[in-house]
Amino acid sequence: MSKRRPYPSDLSDARWELAEPVLAAWRVERRGRALEFGRPPEHDLRDIMDAILYVDRTGVQWRYLPHDIPHWNTVCGYFAKWADEGVFAQLNGLLRQLLRKKEGRDAEPSACVIDAQSVKTSTSLLASGQGIDAGKKIVGRKRSIVTDTPGLLLAVLVTAASVQDSVAGARLLDQVAAEHPTFPKAWADGGCRRHLVEHAATLGIDMEITARRPGTRGFTPIPKQWAVERTYGWLMLHRRLARDYETLPTRSEAVIHAAMADLMARRLTSENTISWRDPKKPPKRTIPG
Repeated sequence: MSKRRPYPSDLSDARWELAEPVLAAWRVERRGRALEFGRPPEHDLRDIMDAILYVDRTGVQWRYLPHDIPHWNTVCGYFAKWADEGVFAQLNGLLRQLLRKKEGRDAEPSACVIDAQSVKTSTSLLASGQGIDAGKKIVGRKRSIVTDTPGLLLAVLVTAASVQDSVAGARLLDQVAAEHPTFPKAWADGGCRRHLVEHAATLGIDMEITARRPGTRGFTPIPKQWAVERTYGWLMLHRRLARDYETLPTRSEAVIHAAMADLMARRLTSENTISWRDPKKPPKRTIPG
């Protein structure tokens, strides 16, 4: 790691110890395939990960990365490689298992919750990669995620906002059932249709559609479904996710995996997630006159 003044988003030594095995294994495997052009690596992986988290946390464009970290083109290149080769998803899976064990749970989940979120996109994205969510009146993309019951990410799928929740949910169920064959139960909200329940049954999963109780008014947490809604709230601490700025949906999924990995690493090391507000200091007020 280069000697420079750290940014609030930088990995601490404890969090780097959690991420290093996955990134180091990637570099060893890549060099074994002779894809490093025969040259020794020039960039420290910790600096690269810090730069990616800087973008994820602050929401800046790649070209606006500070000059005291690796060049933006290098960082963007590493991010693309890690996204395409599933490094962020692998890191997310490792940290989730460690966190579940720390909290006294089994490493593998026994149930999951599905939900979708439609978000607006950057003006630089192609129209062919977007859609209209008629129900929420949003033009953009849809993030469909699967979490365990505590709200830790299992899988994510980014599509055009016009894709039905049930269609995206079926693809996610196929992925999660193949990777985690241990859970027999799943929950989804009322946006999912009957054929998703039938598809889950073919995978041996008992899916239940959750809904608000008739007659309730105002904000009322829906049983089981509130956990995945809270996960979206956690992810929104990373400003890169306020909109979808990524050209490819797979890169959008990688940004979400990286954000969740950052959150879980902080929980594993008992470090607070940095916010704009310091709870120890009351906000300054200007007194008129």
